[in-house]
Amino acid sequence: MDHATDRPTDLTTDLLVIGGGMAGLTAAARAARDGQRVVVVEVGADVGGSGRFAGYIWTAPDHEVMDQQNPNGDAALKRRLVDDFAAAVEWIRSTGVEAKPAQRILSFGRGHEFDTNHYVDTCRRLVTEAGGSVLIDTVTEELLESDGAVVGARVRRSSGEELDITARHTVLATGGFQGSAELRETYLGSGAGEMPLRSNPHSQGDGLRLATAVGAAVGPEQAGFYGHLVPSGVPFKDSGDFVDLSLYYSEHALLFNLENRRFVDETLGDHLTTVALMEQPEARGLLIADGRVYRDWMVPAYVEGAVSVDKFALASRRGGRTGLAESLEELEYLPEDWGYDGPTIRAEIERYNEAAASGTLEPGRALDPAPLLEPPYYVIETIPAITFPFTGILIDDHARVLDSDGRPIPGLLAAGSDTGGLWNRAYAGGLAAAIVFGLAAAESAGAPSSGE
Repeated sequence: MDHATDRPTDLTTDLLVIGGGMAGLTAAARAARDGQRVVVVEVGADVGGSGRFAGYIWTAPDHEVMDQQNPNGDAALKRRLVDDFAAAVEWIRSTGVEAKPAQRILSFGRGHEFDTNHYVDTCRRLVTEAGGSVLIDTVTEELLESDGAVVGARVRRSSGEELDITARHTVLATGGFQGSAELRETYLGSGAGEMPLRSNPHSQGDGLRLATAVGAAVGPEQAGFYGHLVPSGVPFKDSGDFVDLSLYYSEHALLFNLENRRFVDETLGDHLTTVALMEQPEARGLLIADGRVYRDWMVPAYVEGAVSVDKFALASRRGGRTGLAESLEELEYLPEDWGYDGPTIRAEIERYNEAAASGTLEPGRALDPAPLLEPPYYVIETIPAITFPFTGILIDDHARVLDSDGRPIPGLLAAGSDTGGLWNRAYAGGLAAAIVFGLAAAESAGAPSSGE
């Protein structure tokens, strides 16, 4: 809509940031430090979003590894992420938040542990100390347009008061649409709406709704999502469960679908196996590990410095479908109401062990082709849980939102999980992308000429 300021409560600012999570607060804090006037609008009762539940900034160490791990991601976005990763880490340190020395993440990544709670709170402080505003419990109703450019937004406070915020640039950083079962069904496929939500509940697709209303393009199709396998029938009690209940060790176990067969190379990453399971019958499967996997991978911390959790004991204690078999023969007695055929599962593991010994595995096991020979056998039924989608608002490598013709929409930027294109059935670091493109958005907002 065309905009005219006519109310005493209306605001004018340089940068309006819609969403107070990792990406939005990064953009806001950097812009404030650079001397811009900033207003942050957050729908929740506090800032931080899902970023408060994380703890590591990491990505692929170079372009070659990024291309190997994420071959279908947008080339320009991938390049910007890798090229600007070191600067993002230094930005974190410049705020006074410690980013610890680099360590290995997954089989290919490199990253740094840091206190994400301290970071988002520090970013908020940088905004307010520079004279900016952070409006919580505030819903963004629509973007404001003038002469083909986005010039701010109309928001509604918890009191019911509406106000128009006029801005030279507006950043969409609402965290994605994973909180909306309807949008998950629309963009991720049938059954996706039933997945457990492994993130804050406020990311309901506001950024997507606002962007498409002004002509933004959305994609890519069938790009998947980031998430992890979790025990079936075990609801999350609090945000600590997002990590404690995630079955990261699946990379070393075997996963069978309801047809009693393996269907994916589990070793490539639990996050990728999660997407693959979503596409299997009823989106549930049987995860089986032996004594070696339990000892070496199920109980120890997934990354250095994290708390160790016995995933099997926790799932059992919380009422998940679990079983402990003292031998392969005992796997034949799986409960019938689970829907799997015990004798077939046993035979499939025996067949797998023979193929592992002869090097003829199908599907292959690129990173851990060892057989499961050491009893006992630990069984957990598992389902996929979503953290954020890979489909979203399309941007260029300057964080400018693109229309259906691939042209930047003047005045409109986006960063973080609201955006699409970077990841396509692959993943190498959500916090890294949020901070790199949050900084890119601040840079574009502060540039004398954005090229729009």
